[in-house]
This record gives sequence, C-alpha cells and structure tokens, in this order.
Amino acid sequence: MNPAQADAYLHRLGATRPQHPTTEALRELHLRHLRTVPFENLSIHLGEEIVLEEKRLLDKVVEARRGGFCYELNGGFGALLAALGYEVRLLAARVYGDEGRLGIPYDHLALRVRTADGGDWLVDVGFGAHSHYPLAFAERGEQPDPGGTFRVAEAGPDPAGVLGGGAGSAGAPDLDVVRNGRPQYRLETRPRALGDFVAGAWWHSTSPQSHFTRSLVCSRVTEDGGRITLSGRALTTTAPDGRKETRELGTDEEVLAVYRERFGIGLSRVPTVRSQNRND
Repeated sequence: MNPAQADAYLHRLGATRPQHPTTEALRELHLRHLRTVPFENLSIHLGEEIVLEEKRLLDKVVEARRGGFCYELNGGFGALLAALGYEVRLLAARVYGDEGRLGIPYDHLALRVRTADGGDWLVDVGFGAHSHYPLAFAERGEQPDPGGTFRVAEAGPDPAGVLGGGAGSAGAPDLDVVRNGRPQYRLETRPRALGDFVAGAWWHSTSPQSHFTRSLVCSRVTEDGGRITLSGRALTTTAPDGRKETRELGTDEEVLAVYRERFGIGLSRVPTVRSQNRND
C-alpha cells in the first residue's frame, strides 16, 4: 500500500495519519474501523466476485465505500496498519459453531499487531459482534471491553485429540478467544499470507453449508457503543447495555434507504439470499 492509498483509507475512517505506530493510535483506528466499515456479506448475494488481493480490497472498502467479511476487513486493515509502520501478522482461526464444533481450516482471518511502544495485540475488525478494541495477545486473564468480557486462553485438544501448535509456530499452542464465557474461535499462532485464505473465502462464498450463503447481514458499531444490524429486512438496533429493538422493513425503498443512510452503502437493488435466487 503506497502513501496515497493509506491516506485514502484513513480518510475513509475519518482518521488522520498517526505520527507513530503506537497502541493508542491502534485503539483509535480499530474503533473507527468498526464504526465506519460494515461487516457485511452482500457481495455473495449480489453475484460480486470476492478477490483476496490488496488492490481489490482497497477498491471495495475505500473506493466503493463498502464493507466485507473477515478476509476482506482484516486483510485490508492489516495492509493499512503495515503501511503505517505496525508489525502485522495474519493468523488463521477456526470458528466455534453449534455444540462447540470447530469450522473449516482458514475459517477466519485475524491479526496479530505489534506496536512501537511494546504492545502485542490481537486485532479483529472482521468478526461481527466482537471486541471494540484490540485484545492483549499475551494476557490470559479477563479483558473487559465495551463489546463484552474477553479472554485469550491456551486451547486444549481439538475433537481429533490434537493440541495444535508445533514446529511451524515455534511450539506455541493454539489459542481460544472467549467472549462472555463462550469460545468464539480457535486461533493458530503461525503467521500466514493473505493468499492462504482463498480456499476459506471460496467455501464461505459458495457452500450451502456456510451461514454466509444462507443469510444476509450488514452490521456496524454505533457511535454510542451499541450496534445496528440489517439482516434481510429485519433492522435490529442494540443499545450499549444489550437491549435490542427489531422492526421489519416493508418496502424495497426502505431497505435501500437504510443501507444508504445507516451504512453508507449505495445499492441499485435489494440483495436477496443466494439460495432463494437459485430456488434450491
């Protein structure tokens, strides 16, 4: 990412270029990203190609002022942070699903970011409802956050009896990221490249077993610390204390107006779930 591209990304976030890659600046950029760039899977249902290449991510998030899912959001944000002087590593994770089952390899992309003032952080702007600020990577106790109470813990054996880690990660075990007592995803500590996640992005974009192909979502953190989510025609507003209000939008014009006015996304038509488009 060149300086002009980095400045355009910062402008998208409403942020100025930090003088130094510090923890304080990282926290501000993290929260601004969550408030400004929606977590959304609209491309899957609009028939748009998802390409995990830096320029294509910038074209979508910065130029088109769209959002994306984990590979796009953390992939783009990681490139920005590297351009600003942070030390950035891409990490692969498997998301916990029903009954504690782990998802596919490369199920999720998260970031490990080191700062100039000695910070070592788990950064994730691509998991939907998650921490508002980076989590301390080496801290094993509870970490209070506006998004909940989090903990980064050494993981036990997976269902196959494998502990994780090994030579590829300097012997470090996998980590479980826990929110409010519930495991969210299992994180590998071995660094990866963006291209390693292509198969995971393809699976989530095409498989009928992926929740991304079976539902529509567009969500962001609000300025008061709550959250607004549009799932199909259901608009849910979550207050900072967790109280939720949901209403059903009646017309296409209402849906398009919410995308435009609440998420900054201009669409020419209302997306519908891909499986419904195919009648399967």
